[in-house]
Amino acid sequence: MSLESQFVDLFGTNALVWGLVGGLVIAGMNLVGACLVFVWTDPSEPELDGLLGFAAGVMLSASYTSLILPGIELAGGSLFPVVVGFGLGVLLLDQADEWVPHVHVFVTGKTRDEGRGDDARVASVLLFIVAITLHNMPEGLAVGVGLGSAALDPGATVDGQSALGNAISLMLAIGIQNIPEGFAVSVAAVNAGLGKRFYAAFAGIRAGLVEIPLALFGALAVSIAAPILPYAMGFAAGGMLFVISDEIVPETHARGNERVATLGTMLGVVVMLSLDVALG
Repeated sequence: MSLESQFVDLFGTNALVWGLVGGLVIAGMNLVGACLVFVWTDPSEPELDGLLGFAAGVMLSASYTSLILPGIELAGGSLFPVVVGFGLGVLLLDQADEWVPHVHVFVTGKTRDEGRGDDARVASVLLFIVAITLHNMPEGLAVGVGLGSAALDPGATVDGQSALGNAISLMLAIGIQNIPEGFAVSVAAVNAGLGKRFYAAFAGIRAGLVEIPLALFGALAVSIAAPILPYAMGFAAGGMLFVISDEIVPETHARGNERVATLGTMLGVVVMLSLDVALG
């Protein structure tokens, strides 16, 4: 029995159910990645910088392979919607310093003046979590649109491939890449000293939860959601690349661990590219 047949047997053909399943799968794999921090004990400073560098590499690669290039393809080869979204994402993160202090109070219960001298690092990790959350949003939307489109005609084919099969492949690809992304958020939270492992895992889980409602929305409103996907993908890519350059790279190079952090970034790029090729 094919994977598509098993999927239909398990979940029927309701678009809402398929969207929910897709959202739960990709958010659940984010949870797996976030919780990896529980088995990683007493990391050293070079290890933290190397892992954060790895996370930046994953995000750098994903911004192109999972967002910019697919966004251009979805727009029929047009660069315009992706560039517009990209610019808006950069603008949002550029202005984020205005509202990060308020998020800082929500997370730590303290103002910057009441902090312990690690406020710059806390602000950096908050921006990093925001960037990955922005990345999760169009992914959830894409999974929902893919499954919702397939639910309209379960027997449809796209370029000779089953529409449902393509949607399931997309769901699995995004889910698998969510594992290093969830871990990245947890590592960033540990690196900032925010509540160690419990808070770190919670931060990673929270970044993935946005995918569930967006997958549901995408499945229910395929005709509405599909046209905005290229803009959303460009938006997420712009925000992510801004934070990588403006916050993460300076953070990992500030304590004499530049080589470790750089090698971590290169490894992250290779891992993400390998996942993209392996999962089509």
